Amino acid sequence: MSALGYGDAALRRLVRVGALTRPGRGWYATPAADDDAVEAARRGGCVSCVSALRKHGFWVPPGYHELHVRPSRHNRAKRRDFCSTPGGPLPVTTSLDPVPTALVCAAQCMTAEDWIIVTDSVLNTWGWTVERLRAELPQVNAKIETMLAKCDPRSQSGTETAVRVRLRARGFHVEVQPRVDEVGYVDLKVGRLLIECDSELHHTSRENYLKDRRRDRKSLAQQLLTIRVTYDDVLYGWEETLADIRAVTDADRHRPRRKRRKSDT
Repeated sequence: MSALGYGDAALRRLVRVGALTRPGRGWYATPAADDDAVEAARRGGCVSCVSALRKHGFWVPPGYHELHVRPSRHNRAKRRDFCSTPGGPLPVTTSLDPVPTALVCAAQCMTAEDWIIVTDSVLNTWGWTVERLRAELPQVNAKIETMLAKCDPRSQSGTETAVRVRLRARGFHVEVQPRVDEVGYVDLKVGRLLIECDSELHHTSRENYLKDRRRDRKSLAQQLLTIRVTYDDVLYGWEETLADIRAVTDADRHRPRRKRRKSDT
């Protein structure tokens, strides 16, 4: 507030008349202030971690409903529900952490897969490389390095990221966004098995429905099989989905067939 020309006396006067409240040390809030930001200031910190990522417009996987607050240095020992950063406390200068700081904080609270999902979304949305993001992160430890190595800015959705991460963890060789002749770009490819990760919105479009059928037909003509998986298939029915993928790959049907030579006839 001092940067806007408000001195201590003016701020006290605004608090007295109800134009401002003082939720925490060094913080002032207008009646229109964000409720989470006010609560974070009351606790002695700022909105960070998964809560900040959500406010910045990024989709966060289910399971992170509580407000995540990163404390200022002098408040970090006062509460047990604060989020933390791996390399020691960082200064709190705004009510909402920027995305790089929120990601560093979220690395302590999210599962590795969920963190990679959100980070893929950041990379794809901003057009950043992993190297660019690494340079912007205020702290990087071995855990974050390991997760960054599994990120890919080409991923188009959280569902796609989850499938890629899970299949690679099972030893599958997964290609990301490969281009297939007469089909175009596909989400994932394992040998000659194409995996398309569809959203509910995607299914409701007749244009997409017709386009997908043409893509499936063109890929099948090239002896490429297509499996389409939804958000629910991946988040809530993964074991069944994986079994279906294995049913194709274990039968070796996903590998391109060798062209027959004249000597074979």
